[in-house]
Amino acid sequence: MTVSTPLVRRRVHRAWFVAGVAFVAILGAAGFRATPGVLITPLQQEFGWSAGTISLAVSVNLVLYGLTAPFAAALMDRFGMRRVVALALLLIALGSGLTMLMTASWQLLLCWGVLVGLGTGSMALVFAATVVDRWFVRHRGLVTGVLTAAGATGQLVFLPVLAQLAEGPGWRFASLTVAVAALAVVPFVWWLLRDRPEDVGTTALGADPNAVKIKPPTVNAAVRALTVLASAARTRPFWLLVGGFAICGASTNGLVGTHFIPAAHDHGMAEPVAAGLLAVIGIFDIAGTIASGWLSDKIDPKVLLGVYYALRGLSLMVLPSLFAATTEPSMLIFIVFYGLDWVATVPPTVALCRRIYGADGAVVFGWVFGSHQVGAAIAAVGAGITRDQLGAYDLAWYGAGALCLIAAAMSLAIRHAKKDEPAATAQTSPDTRAAG
Repeated sequence: MTVSTPLVRRRVHRAWFVAGVAFVAILGAAGFRATPGVLITPLQQEFGWSAGTISLAVSVNLVLYGLTAPFAAALMDRFGMRRVVALALLLIALGSGLTMLMTASWQLLLCWGVLVGLGTGSMALVFAATVVDRWFVRHRGLVTGVLTAAGATGQLVFLPVLAQLAEGPGWRFASLTVAVAALAVVPFVWWLLRDRPEDVGTTALGADPNAVKIKPPTVNAAVRALTVLASAARTRPFWLLVGGFAICGASTNGLVGTHFIPAAHDHGMAEPVAAGLLAVIGIFDIAGTIASGWLSDKIDPKVLLGVYYALRGLSLMVLPSLFAATTEPSMLIFIVFYGLDWVATVPPTVALCRRIYGADGAVVFGWVFGSHQVGAAIAAVGAGITRDQLGAYDLAWYGAGALCLIAAAMSLAIRHAKKDEPAATAQTSPDTRAAG
């Protein structure tokens, strides 16, 4: 007699659905934040504003994008990811929509700088860190890489389309597109995103089902964010991470993300072509960042950071000699090489924050990410002023390259817990301070 055993159908863990929704939201935030890069020239042509004036609004956007992050991480702990991200998308839609009505530069600063900056900052990479910390024990590095790659995909999807819209129907139509896209994501976030595995009767992927459940903190979100900052600021690794990530922001979002298109236009290249090159950076960044996440599970993260920053610095020093009216093979080589390294720094930085600061890792990363955007803001304004005063961006490229080499040295100087040490034991303790 043969006994048949029914096949057991393995269900996909809910964590992957949450990660999918997070991917879409982060994808949108990156695309929305990167949009000013295609608006600089059209705004100059219509209103006569200088590159420095427009860059100031971009700078405010970048600062708020970063400084909102640690408070957003604490708010997600207090009120849930779903509410915070949904509200953030509504702020983006409001800011982008109101931009169409502006007639003065201060209105650009308010709409795109403040409203869109606050919105995108509330669902920046700390959102990815929070999702990974809550929903994954296994594959943390890999998932961090995938969610970080969503930022590159946002550029890939939005920049070429928005550049065509800005050149065709006009920049106002491009702003309207961003507003509609932000509103379209809200229902997916509200219906599909869940704050914690316990909310749907499960556990994090790879977690022990009998592990003690962590209760959401009840302390005021702003107080927790500032308390974590005060504690982390007493450790040496925090300042090395902050310094390196500030340079990371200056050499990516602030400089290349904001000024690559107008710099290429200075050399006769059409804006849609330049935007397409940024999109290609996004394509290769997806591969580079996912690979970086995978490597962060296997190689010392500080070594990865040192290599990434050094290679980026050398590539930026070569860039000024590559600009031309047409897309030469040498520029394509730079695009591929730089794209693989664009935000590959994020997974090892998140891993270091988690190992050193344990349960506070996501909030600490929020502050580190804040420095990333402050650096980006300084670079955005500085490069714009450099262009206004010197008539070219060359000094900005060389300066950013030199700073990246400094960031490489800072990263290699970080000391942290061994790989097999539980992260929680490193949570801002006297031992951690001593290690710094």
